[in-house]
Amino acid sequence: MSDEVPRYLGLAPYLYYTDATEAVEWLTRVFGFREKVRYVDAAGEVFQATLLAGDAEVQVTAVDSTYWEAKGVDGPVGQLNVVYVDDVDAQYERVREAVGESVELTTPQDQPYGARLFTVQDVGGNSWTFWQRISDTVDLPVGWQEIRADDASDGQAGTNGAASESGAGSDSDLG
Repeated sequence: MSDEVPRYLGLAPYLYYTDATEAVEWLTRVFGFREKVRYVDAAGEVFQATLLAGDAEVQVTAVDSTYWEAKGVDGPVGQLNVVYVDDVDAQYERVREAVGESVELTTPQDQPYGARLFTVQDVGGNSWTFWQRISDTVDLPVGWQEIRADDASDGQAGTNGAASESGAGSDSDLG
């Protein structure tokens, strides 16, 4: 065993489910995520698992209503998970075949910001958008501007300090 401590990269969302065992099964079967590790209680039920969505890690955690009551809230709110894929239509077909009519599923649509995507809710009510980049061109609505972090430091907007109101620009990446 290596003495080297593994380094975590990027962002790993923690998703809460009342039945984490069911969630792990569903996410691996329907989305094609790969299970990296699971931690189970004495009854063999998952209380935490790490899944891989491409190179990204997703943490699946079991909680019951007392967890949220102790925090004074009804449950987790305000989250959308975006998974970048190479072929959104193939991922859509995989999900559609796995869930049939049992969950609401949008059809893949091209977006004006250079993406093709669809959205689905999982067994725990979490929203997932599968996203394929199809263009570097972003068609901004009239009056909108693209301001990149590398341009914002000099107080200028848009590419090379010029404001972009026409809708031509490029999608910004995190980092």
